[in-house]
Amino acid sequence: MEIFWYIIIAVVLIAFFILDGYDFGAGIIHLFFAKKEEDKEVITKSAGLFWDSNEVWLVAAGGMLFMAFPTFYASVFSGFYLPLIIVLWLIVFRAIGLEFRGQFNYQMWKDIWDKSFGISSLLLALFFGIALGNIARGVNLGGVENGTSTYEAHFFFLPLWNSSFSPLAENPGVIDWFTIIIGLIAVITLAIHGANWIILKTNASIIEQLKSIIFKLNTTLLILTIFSLIVWEIVNPNALDNFVKKPYLIVFPILYLTGITGLFFVKKFKKETTSFLFSSLVIFGGISSSLASMFPAILPSSNNINPSLTIYNTTTNAYGLSVASYWGIVGLILIVFYGIIQKRLRKGKIDQMDYGH
Repeated sequence: MEIFWYIIIAVVLIAFFILDGYDFGAGIIHLFFAKKEEDKEVITKSAGLFWDSNEVWLVAAGGMLFMAFPTFYASVFSGFYLPLIIVLWLIVFRAIGLEFRGQFNYQMWKDIWDKSFGISSLLLALFFGIALGNIARGVNLGGVENGTSTYEAHFFFLPLWNSSFSPLAENPGVIDWFTIIIGLIAVITLAIHGANWIILKTNASIIEQLKSIIFKLNTTLLILTIFSLIVWEIVNPNALDNFVKKPYLIVFPILYLTGITGLFFVKKFKKETTSFLFSSLVIFGGISSSLASMFPAILPSSNNINPSLTIYNTTTNAYGLSVASYWGIVGLILIVFYGIIQKRLRKGKIDQMDYGH
């Protein structure tokens, strides 16, 4: 049951980053590349018409984590308390930026909420990438200092950063040079994904420009990916051992590389969905590769005193998992139907659809 719920939660999280990820990416593109009012309005629509249904997947993932792996949930939500509050406020400001923009037809009003939408989207992508970097790097479980735990083995606390800014410190911060690299990868990946969504759903005047931008960003993404693998081996020398012990897991990095390779041909695709599928493949392959590299750990320990948190030592009891399997599956089916209906009601180009007025 532990593996079953691990896979379900992983799928829900990946669905969130694919679906709400294009909203983040659209905000990044809006911030840096939308200059004309018509483009700003239509890009806002491309995110605004879908963001609320997409974030249901994040709520579902949180609920499932609480239900299936309560010890992990308690550890992460206490240890990452400050960055999680920042993420919460960013989600709020992104939403009100989308919803408030069209309420008054004054340029200064629109500019304020455009910045709220764009900057919040950029920082959300960065912080989610930094969060993945923290999971990949590991945390100081138990708050070990001088070989002694200062509190319970499954708890930790991280400041936003420390003076060394190093992931190799005994008590690293949330933000260090390694997690920043992963954060930048997340920003670039979601910017590409958002650009593909804008191409797919709108007739914005910058579509041809976006194809060139995707090519350039994809080149940067490939370089950063190779660099991150090198530094990951420095931060965690056993990071890639799972792929040696379980060769079948190599399928996930292959999917990631397939997505990146496909995006280099964005200018040649005749169907707009093709490029979007490739950027979705990058997100799927990237997250699944990270999870596969750590399995069965879900929060590695950076010290030798306290063990890593795994799907086995953080799970609830068998009865809880079995009961939850009924209601969890029912809830997941409802979410899927909700998403399908919402997407079908707003299929095709959204330029002429009404939003925010």
